[in-house]
Amino acid sequence: MNIRRLIPTTALVGAAALGLTTLTACSSDAGDGRKDGKLDVVASFYPMQFLAERIGGDAVHVSTLTKPGVEPHDLEISPRQTADLSKAGLVVYLKGLQPSVDRAIAQADPEHVADATSYTTLEDHGTEVEGDHGGEEGHDGHAHSGDTAADPHIWLDPVRYAQVAKGVGKALEKADPDHAETFKKNTTALVKQLNTLDQDFRSGLKDRSSDTFITTHAAFGYLSERYGLRQEAISGLDPEAEPSPARVKALHTIAKKDKVNTVFFETLVSDRTAKTLAGDLHLRTDVLDPIEGIGSKSKGDDYLQVMRSNLEALRKALGAK
Repeated sequence: MNIRRLIPTTALVGAAALGLTTLTACSSDAGDGRKDGKLDVVASFYPMQFLAERIGGDAVHVSTLTKPGVEPHDLEISPRQTADLSKAGLVVYLKGLQPSVDRAIAQADPEHVADATSYTTLEDHGTEVEGDHGGEEGHDGHAHSGDTAADPHIWLDPVRYAQVAKGVGKALEKADPDHAETFKKNTTALVKQLNTLDQDFRSGLKDRSSDTFITTHAAFGYLSERYGLRQEAISGLDPEAEPSPARVKALHTIAKKDKVNTVFFETLVSDRTAKTLAGDLHLRTDVLDPIEGIGSKSKGDDYLQVMRSNLEALRKALGAK
């Protein structure tokens, strides 16, 4: 009788153990930072996604919080996305650009995080949007953490972007040591491409007839600083901000004084203000893309292609030979 009881009990224990093993395996796959056997990397928006994909290669699975065609500054994170962040193998983001992402990461507290701002230096480029260049009191562009109005658009400077690439490479090595050599190799290759891009901008913008360009919002401060240009933004760091009458008047004066021939607009925000200004001044318009996302209107399939398109647009606008 004891034997008869032992057999079903043993079978029950075995079945329970098998069920527990299956459940554990499913839980591990969902929460160990891996997806389809690869390191699960979540990027906040396109410039971070590009780095993760290029450096991670076939060893990672990359997803992005900001879908193509979405203006990243307006992104809101869902509870499900926040939960997914806690299970990611690595989260790559740029602190201060997207407040909802900052809050979600703080709440999710993922084990491995790569913050682009920790790999380079940030500066304040976005406050000079009034006619007297004295700054726009009380305006700090995007919602930034802390008290600074630091410009977040570091990826538009190939040199700073290369610094961030190295940092992301190190973060990938830490999150997935088994593929460290792959990440090192891919980082080196990408940094080389970014260095070449930097040299192309330096040589391509030589012998120009003007240093000044007008653009929708102050996204190109780092690029301007790197190559000796003068950015004149219609609005500040906030791409959706409406310019004051004083700013519009100042831009009329600047355009005539500096012989500006082009007003640049972007692909992800309205071009209405830029085209109105260009029409008033009888100037041409063109796209200068801040590369906050790649979409159907982008002049290129990835960061490097769009940056080279930007270079050609600047060469034409600035009269480079």
